[in-house]
Amino acid sequence: MSIFLIAEIGINHNGDMSICKELIDVAVKAGANAVKFQKREINNVYTKEFLDSARDSQWGTTQRDQKLGLEFNYDEYMEIDAYCKEQNIEWFASAWDLDSQKFLQKCNCKYNKVASAMIVYKDLLEMISKEGKHTFISTGMTTYDDIEQAVNIFRKNKCSFELMHTVSTYPMKDENANLKMIKTLRDRFQCDIGYSGHEVGLAISYAAASMGITSLERHITIDRSMYGSDQSASVEPPGFIQLIGAVRKIELAMGDGIKKTIEEEIAVAKNLRQHLS
Repeated sequence: MSIFLIAEIGINHNGDMSICKELIDVAVKAGANAVKFQKREINNVYTKEFLDSARDSQWGTTQRDQKLGLEFNYDEYMEIDAYCKEQNIEWFASAWDLDSQKFLQKCNCKYNKVASAMIVYKDLLEMISKEGKHTFISTGMTTYDDIEQAVNIFRKNKCSFELMHTVSTYPMKDENANLKMIKTLRDRFQCDIGYSGHEVGLAISYAAASMGITSLERHITIDRSMYGSDQSASVEPPGFIQLIGAVRKIELAMGDGIKKTIEEEIAVAKNLRQHLS
């Protein structure tokens, strides 16, 4: 089975539809299977005190202004939906609250995503799993008990899922990647395992691609110096194109693990061993 490659746009569009479509174009050009977003109802996710606190941004002078500026409304998501259909790429999003998941239900996406921050939110897990859509579940900031609780909910509701090994730092330090957790999660929970990476560079994702993952997610950006908390942990267009090309080569190169002499080797062997005849 080919690795399912996800271009995480998240909030890197900065509330700008032209940037959003440019990022979708990058994902399509690279050969990604899907683009992913994040959806929040900010009054559910943040306290009034926090939202009313000061923060200067291009949208205003409060945290509320900044958070609202990063959210697309239903009409904008329908524009994203139409654009993705034109470009023949799937899209889906991770909801951070129940109202946002209800919002996403109206969009009729093929997949769901549980963000690492939300894997401990039992009511959200119940809502998502009862939809029955294949779900990618990130496992950053968790304990084994947290993951087991999520797995049990999805299995109880007979909803297809895969876990994604994740370390939730932005950007992640190379020494914290702990890629051996991919095998640990697979052995412990007996399910497919993906990798959601927040590192700088591509090497760790290449390594993950060689470890039998079923999905790979990386944040993408037009420019890592752009405004936004996730930009520094994102991959710019040339790097993302390189990443997907390399992952497909890695998949091809892994082979089947069965020792055999390929046809092209026969003439080589005859030439190099002629003195043994």
